[in-house]
Parts: sequence; structure tokens; C-alpha cells
Amino acid sequence: MSTTTEDLKNTAADVEYVAGHKNMLQLIELRWIAVIGQITTIAGAILVFGVRLPLVQMLEVLACLIAFNVASHLRWHEHRPVTNNELFLALLVDVASLTMQLYLSGGTTNPFAFLFLLQVILSAVLLEAWSTWTIVGITLACLAGLSIFAKPLPLPFDHARGISSLYVQGMLICFVLNAALLVVFISRITTTLRAKAAQLADLRQRAAEEDHIVRMGLLASGAAHELGTPLATLSVILGDWKRMREFKENPDLLEEIGEMQAQLKRCKSIVTGILLSAGEARGESAVRTTIRGFLDDLVEEWRDSRQVGEFVYRNRIAHDLPVAFDSALKQTIDNLLDNALEASPGWVGLEAGVEDGTLLICVTDRGPGFGPGMLAQFGKPYQSSKGRPGGGLGLFLVVNVARTLGGSVSASNRPEGGAEVRLTLPLKAIALEQE
Repeated sequence: MSTTTEDLKNTAADVEYVAGHKNMLQLIELRWIAVIGQITTIAGAILVFGVRLPLVQMLEVLACLIAFNVASHLRWHEHRPVTNNELFLALLVDVASLTMQLYLSGGTTNPFAFLFLLQVILSAVLLEAWSTWTIVGITLACLAGLSIFAKPLPLPFDHARGISSLYVQGMLICFVLNAALLVVFISRITTTLRAKAAQLADLRQRAAEEDHIVRMGLLASGAAHELGTPLATLSVILGDWKRMREFKENPDLLEEIGEMQAQLKRCKSIVTGILLSAGEARGESAVRTTIRGFLDDLVEEWRDSRQVGEFVYRNRIAHDLPVAFDSALKQTIDNLLDNALEASPGWVGLEAGVEDGTLLICVTDRGPGFGPGMLAQFGKPYQSSKGRPGGGLGLFLVVNVARTLGGSVSASNRPEGGAEVRLTLPLKAIALEQE
């Protein structure tokens, strides 16, 4: 019941897919801001400052940019990963649009030529190294071409006027635009990249845990096979002893043999469960039953085979449903109960219910509870409050079984003392369609 390597690869692809689409959306939003900014700048230059500009040609470039952005938005809705080449092409279109507008409005004498830096910085954040250097080379070539071929703006050379100079004012506006857009969009993009890195790190951790589970499964199945023969031998010997006259005439010895046979039966059941979980896929060892029936049988078997002072069982499932449970899930719940019993031999509680299509199982005890470090590392291998080598594997397996079925396990300390572990499992993972 462990997550396969293929599942982890698919999840990693989903992470890349989400990150790529978020980055594409950032460029689309930035392009709409550029369209609005260009319209405002052109209108201000003509109407306020009386600068003569080729309005028709500049509007044609704007129309092409709008059409490309609409197409990009439609592409964004497609369920395909956004590749580095697509982001590279999008930035090239932005560079080409800016170059054409600058060519029509003074070339390098236009203070908004510094907007090329925005494209370079965005490419450094979004693209692979070769793509970024290609953008750098293209923007440099565009600037050089503009300085050679573009006609300068008919603006007075009045740099000595300082802030009153029209060129200086335009340069300040360009700086503010560059700074504001970079702060906003680079912050968003880096947030996306950090989230992607965190998710990929979590996937790597899960892959390591899956490998750990596989190794433990191999070890456990090997040990189970080796234990099968001596357990069978012990079973035969105890059966022979029970029929011998010396034991039949001694009630105390017969009672002890009966207890030994019960514990031996439990050992054989555990070994069988290990072999089923290690050697069969989910469904091959599944048992058709109902939620209430499964839990009631599990509780009765667990209670009969353990020495517990008081066991409180509340089954709050109102509507019974046909389900398929396999041995691994049964062992998961047994493991939670065993941990609670070890922490609190005098009292253990189990409560089950269904809420919003989810099976909820809550195991409680009146022991010392979890320490802060244990809660922070809950479900990690070898994290145990029992202080013995190799401890913590039970909860580690519980968490992974729940996770592979689409559920989760959480732990907390109860206000009145003791610990509480909640197992949630979507019913669709175990439910059978009613005939």
C-alpha cells in the first residue's frame, strides 16, 4: 500500500505545472499593465506635452501586443505544462514590442528605454541560463540598433534644468515604473518558486520515506517467512501437550497452554498480515464488509487479545456502508490502539464517525501525552517518546498508509491530559458501490 515511484513523478509534474502556469499568469498581468501604461504615456506625450508621435503605427504595435496577450490567456487555460521555451518566446515578444515603440518614439533618446532592464531581470528569474543570456544579447542588440536607426525625439537638450527637464522627468517616471513592477512581480514570482521548492523538497522526503518502507517491507516479509516454520512447530507441540494425560489432569497447566495457544494464534495472525501487506496489492487481500462491522470486529479482536484496564468504544456511524478493508488498514488501527495502550494501560478510548464523506477515527489515552518535539516530527521514522532504539516506526507506517489512501493522521495533547490521534480517510477510497 505504498505510494509508487510513478505517483511521486506525477506529483512532481503537477508541481511544475502549477508553478509554470503561475509564472505565465504573472507575464500576462504585466503585459496588460504595459498596454495601459503605453496608452497613458502616448496620450500624455501628445496631449499634455505636445510631442509629435506616429500615433497610427504605435497603436498598431499596441493592437498586436493585445492580440498576443489574449492568445497567451487562452493558452494559460490549457492543461499543458508551460515550458521554458514558451516563457522565452513571451519575453521575446515583449522585447520586440518595446523595441518597436521606442523606434517610433525617439529610440535611445526616449527615457523609457531603461524598461529593457525589466525584461532582462524577469528572464533571469524565470528562464534557464541560456535563455537569459540570449535575452541579454537581444536587448543589447536592440539598444544598439535603436541608437543607430531611430530618429531622436524633437525635445530640447535642457539637462541643466534638472528636475524641470522633460527628459529627466521621463527618466524618473521610468525608474519608478521599473522599481514598482519589479518589487511586485519579482516578489510574486519568488513566492511561487519558494512554494515549488518546498513542495519538491516534500516530495523528495516522501520518496525517501517510501524507499524506507520498501526496505522495511522486505525485511519484515523475510522475517515473517522465517518465523512461519517455528510458529507452526510450536502450535503442533502445544496441541500435543494439551492432549497429554499429565496436562489434561492439571487445570492450571491447561489454562496456561490455552493462553499460550491464544498468543501463538495472535503471532501467526500478525505474520500472515505482514505477508499479505508485503506480497499483495491493495484489493487482493481486501475483505468485503461494512464500516460498522469492520470496526466492531476489529475492536472485539483487539480487546480480547490485550490486557487493558478500561476500553471505551463509541461507534457514531449512523448509516452503515459496504466497504473493502485490507490487512494493512486493520494493522494501522491496531497500531494506534497499541500505542495508546502502551502509554496508558489503564484506559484507552476509540471513537468512530463519518462526516462529509470522510471516515473519522479518534484514539485517545490518559498517558503523559506527546512532547513538543514529538508533535513537530509526528510520523517521521525513529521519532518516539518511548526512548528505545528503533521506536517510532509504528506511527511512521500509520501516517504513510493513511496518506497513500488519500487520508491523513494528526496528533495532539488533550486539555484534560493524555494524547489524541485522529485518522481521517475519504470514504471513496474504501467504499463499494451498492448493488
